[in-house]
Amino acid sequence: MLNLVVDTPKGSRNKFRFDEKLGLFRLSKRLPLGMAFPYDFGFIPSTLAEDGDPLDVLLVSDAPAFPGCLVGAQLLGVLEAEQKDEKETLRNDRLVAIPVTPYNPPQLTSLSDLGEARLSEIEHFFVSYNQAEGRTFRVIDRRGREAAERLVDEGVRKFTQ
Repeated sequence: MLNLVVDTPKGSRNKFRFDEKLGLFRLSKRLPLGMAFPYDFGFIPSTLAEDGDPLDVLLVSDAPAFPGCLVGAQLLGVLEAEQKDEKETLRNDRLVAIPVTPYNPPQLTSLSDLGEARLSEIEHFFVSYNQAEGRTFRVIDRRGREAAERLVDEGVRKFTQ
C-alpha cells in the first residue's frame, strides 16, 4: 500500500496543483465545458517523474475525495505514455490505483479488472485532456502492478538524489 494526495476530485472541471512554496492547492486551469476528471487525480509525495513533477496517479473510486486528501491506495498498474508538445516528447505515465482502508479491502487487483471499456475511456480522457492543451498524449502500453511499483521505487530514488 502507498499514500497519495488527491489534487483534483472526480467530476471536477477545475484542475488543482499543489503550490509547494505556499503549502496550498492552487487552481491551475479549467477543463473545457463537457469535460471532467473521470476519477480523483493526484500524486505520490516524495517522488519525481521524468517531467519533474511527482508521479501522477488516477484513483479509481465511486465517490470523489477533496484536494489535499491523503489516501491509502493499492496500485493496479500503469498506463505507460508519451506526451508531446511543440518542443519535446517525454514520458508521462499514469499510475492507476484504488483506495484501501481497514474497512474497505481492495475489490480490484489489476488493470484488467477495470474492463476494456473503462480502460479505453480513461485513456480517451487523457488524450482529450492533453489535446485541449495543445499536446499529444499516446498510451504506449498497459502494465501491471509490478511495473507500477518499480516506477514508484524509481520516483522515490530520483526525489532523494
